[in-house]
Amino acid sequence: MFAGLFGGAGKAEARGTVLAPKEAPPGLKLATFAGGCFWGIELAYQRVPGVTATSVGYTQGQKLNPTYEEVCSGSTGHTEAIQCTFDEKECTYDQLLDLFFDRVDPTSLNRQGNDRGTQYRSGIYYHDDAQKAVAIARVAEINEKLQSGAWGKFTGSKCVVEVLPAGDYYLAEKYHQQYLSKGGRGGQSQSAAKNCTDKIRCYG
Repeated sequence: MFAGLFGGAGKAEARGTVLAPKEAPPGLKLATFAGGCFWGIELAYQRVPGVTATSVGYTQGQKLNPTYEEVCSGSTGHTEAIQCTFDEKECTYDQLLDLFFDRVDPTSLNRQGNDRGTQYRSGIYYHDDAQKAVAIARVAEINEKLQSGAWGKFTGSKCVVEVLPAGDYYLAEKYHQQYLSKGGRGGQSQSAAKNCTDKIRCYG
């Protein structure tokens, strides 16, 4: 699926996964988030108007070309992540963060739902100074709400989402890409139509 985008991709795929491009196409931006299992959160971003492409992958780890099995072992340091390509004229970074915090429990360390381990930690990985400023401000705002008790949605009292520069992002194996919209485990595809509000079944 992605082999034509990368030089020497065939050799890299033999070892594991391949690096995604570090820059978006002209006129577009990248946004990278981690929030537990990447299947469900990818479908949520597929539905956002202005998001032109999504992928799932592995980031913020040490091992080169990690495989899904290696990441799941917790030994590589990576987290499961989602990367969006988006058009700022149709969708702002603030709106992408709105969706992130709507889907993720920001007070849960190394866990989302039943998924536990450092590979399921939550993170916002900024691609420029503007994204960094927006992300830091949003985390501060959420901490204020949590500490004041104004946000009763979560039991924790502190936002533990990491905010770091976007690093190497390895595209997950082909079968993980757009997993739920292609059928998931049960073979029943879920809609990726823009503005779709159908409930997402996280494992298909």
